[in-house]
Amino acid sequence: MSSGKTHAVYLRLRELIEKMELPPGAQLSETSLAERLGASRTPVREAIRQLSHEGLISFTPGSGARVAPISLHGVRTLFEFRMILEPAAVRMVTEDGRNRPELLTEFTEMAAELDTLAERIETAPHAELAPPFHRLTERFDLAITAACHNEQLARTIAHQRGQSARLLEVAHSATQRLPGSAREHRRMCRAVLDGNAEEAAATLTEHLSRTREAIIERLTTGINAGTFDVEIGPTT
Repeated sequence: MSSGKTHAVYLRLRELIEKMELPPGAQLSETSLAERLGASRTPVREAIRQLSHEGLISFTPGSGARVAPISLHGVRTLFEFRMILEPAAVRMVTEDGRNRPELLTEFTEMAAELDTLAERIETAPHAELAPPFHRLTERFDLAITAACHNEQLARTIAHQRGQSARLLEVAHSATQRLPGSAREHRRMCRAVLDGNAEEAAATLTEHLSRTREAIIERLTTGINAGTFDVEIGPTT
């Protein structure tokens, strides 16, 4: 990005897509976006170009730019990719943490917060627990990439975060998924702190698998079915 203004426009447009305020399939007009974002068309055009490289915007001949649709095949392949990369990263962080306890400070704090949340999860309303829990899961993901000593692996994980973020908006709408996800994150944090790399990696793999299935169910039969552009695509 060539300027602070362009980067700010990019971040805001990416956020609108990730939060589904611009849903999959939505047509994108440079003029309308410039007005909405309080910017000229030049930084908007550059932001669209950058987000197209990240797979969040697609171009259709004759109709211009639109928010990339969600493909069920894409959901499956993205999570297959994540299930290779992220368990490897959490394994590295756990192993490194055995000799470098300063790497684990963030995980100690998150484990305490997850313990507190677990005490309330059966009685507190979902609307009250969901926002702080989702912030915790984002912190966990960021903490793993920040502590991972393999910079190439960390960058690759970070690069696909935009695609994952909007899918998590779908997953978060499945209220029954929160207790299981909270238990999984609690187990992952404890495994990292205990130095149990295999348990941390296995629990993360389990978590990603269950999240993928919740997203697919939500897109095909849940309340999100038919609300925006979903491409069925290949079934394998």
